Amino acid sequence: MEIDIQFMQEALGEARAAAAGAEVPIGAVLVHDGKILTRSGNRTIRDNDPTAHAEMVVLREAARLLGNYRLADTTLYVTIEPCSMCAGGIVQARVRRLVYGADDPKGGAVRSCFEILSHPRLNHQVEVTSGVLATDCATILQSFFAERR
Repeated sequence: MEIDIQFMQEALGEARAAAAGAEVPIGAVLVHDGKILTRSGNRTIRDNDPTAHAEMVVLREAARLLGNYRLADTTLYVTIEPCSMCAGGIVQARVRRLVYGADDPKGGAVRSCFEILSHPRLNHQVEVTSGVLATDCATILQSFFAERR
């Protein structure tokens, strides 16, 4: 659990950096062999790309770095429950484990709205740990949107 907290703190750093760039503050880090391989915050505005969620950015970069789209020996840490697009990317990349902070009742695709990562008809199942630093992860999002209202 201590290692999960450490890596989630790194993801929170990426979320803060995204917020500083006026992006929705979601951060992700992908760990391979006990070390951070890639990290990013949301970049949809910066990149003019609706698919540039933090999770997708780190999956793309990790596949490029490893020379393989299959990221079987990795753990993805993300500050909020992934959406359906990101959950699909996680399955396609064969990520072994997902650790996330806060649930997303409006669009989460791990357990809140959908259960993509554990769907029995898919060819890959992902081990999931949720609620790591959930309060911190939720607070950064709530504060971001409260400032804009």
